[in-house]
Amino acid sequence: MNESSPIIRKGRKYDQVLESARELFMAHGFESIGVDDIARRAGVSKATLYSYFPDKRILFMEVARVECQLQAETLEAAVDVEQSVQEVLGVVGRGLMEIVLSEFGWNMFRVCVAEGERFPELGRQFFETGPKILIDRMCEFLEVAEARGEIVVPDRALAADQFPELCKAGLFLRLVTGVQTEFSQAEIDRVVDGAVEMFMARYGVKDS
Repeated sequence: MNESSPIIRKGRKYDQVLESARELFMAHGFESIGVDDIARRAGVSKATLYSYFPDKRILFMEVARVECQLQAETLEAAVDVEQSVQEVLGVVGRGLMEIVLSEFGWNMFRVCVAEGERFPELGRQFFETGPKILIDRMCEFLEVAEARGEIVVPDRALAADQFPELCKAGLFLRLVTGVQTEFSQAEIDRVVDGAVEMFMARYGVKDS
């Protein structure tokens, strides 16, 4: 794989390869799945697979791009901007942590960190198709909520960066260090509810 981003040539078997790769990566992770496994499941030759994706990392990141976009759209559809700030933040926080703590989400993060220095386009693509979408949508919502008089946010971009980090407090560090790999809904709710409370303590409009 060279330093420049390759052009993926879509063809008749492209979607079949992509869906097979998604199923295998989601079930077994990145490292344990080989190109042979994907080609066999997709019912194509390795030559055909390589004509679309010259490197397994490229295939993984295309799967990640599509999955991130789908999950971002699903999360966005679950948000009702007419609800209170607390309700919206709760939905966003829980949806975010479902993605972050999933095996697939962890695999995406791990590959980007491991390969980021050699292939910086992987990290950029991950950021553009995942975290940046969330940050942009958060900024838009915060503007709406501020116009309604519910919050006062001097720096929306900073606030949009802060909230996801608050939702990950303690959980993500335990995940990446291998201390804990599975989390109960009660554990997630505790952290997300705390994140919402802290966010509102900083930016919420106080009753006079």
